[in-house]
Amino acid sequence: MPIKQSAKKELRKGAKRHASNLKRSKAMKDTIKKAQKLVAAGKIDDAKKLAPEVYQAIDKAAKSGIIKKNAAARKKSRFMQAIVASKK
Repeated sequence: MPIKQSAKKELRKGAKRHASNLKRSKAMKDTIKKAQKLVAAGKIDDAKKLAPEVYQAIDKAAKSGIIKKNAAARKKSRFMQAIVASKK
């Protein structure tokens, strides 16, 4: 356990940040999974309607540093590729 006051405060800050990061990460993963299930089920129109929500969750995660910028771009790209591929 930390002894100094500043170390105690840093521990509290870290716990808050960890909780916030987990919440944002879970939200991103849940929306992606929901969209992927729609694509797999063949409900392309519903998946397209969910696309802005998926993009928003991914962008927020990238902005707050949970995932890197290129990882966010890759996730968005693969999501749209899945929609286009299932159309054919």
